[in-house]
Amino acid sequence: MEIKNRSASYEYFIEDTFDAGMMLTGTEVKAIRDGRVSFNDSYCLLDRGELFVKGLHISPYEFGSYANHNPTRERKLLLKKKELDKIGQKLKGKGFTIIPLSIYFNQRGYAKMKIGLGKGKKLHDKRESIKQRESEREIKRFVK
Repeated sequence: MEIKNRSASYEYFIEDTFDAGMMLTGTEVKAIRDGRVSFNDSYCLLDRGELFVKGLHISPYEFGSYANHNPTRERKLLLKKKELDKIGQKLKGKGFTIIPLSIYFNQRGYAKMKIGLGKGKKLHDKRESIKQRESEREIKRFVK
């Protein structure tokens, strides 16, 4: 199961992607497995050589007890030092930002987040994306 941030490709040109591990509590993992995640207003932040995701809303697990988590807490993302350095170099360039793209579970059962390094789209770029998406839909209709 993969939970995608659908607005990311609409709002940004994605230049590069990375797969990062996430530091989560037990109730957060269970809530993600239920698909109770919202990417609204979420973004990633590189702070002193560590990567964090902020604004990611993981709803409280309904069967959790006193150990339930804070839904919008800051979560640390786990990447190799080489990848963090690469992201840091790209962020120095003008207009780059780190966007959470999706959350999924790998074969070993660990929660992973696919993050993208991207630049924001202008209004005319967004219109072009809409035209392209609609033309692809029409082509699929005629093929079927």
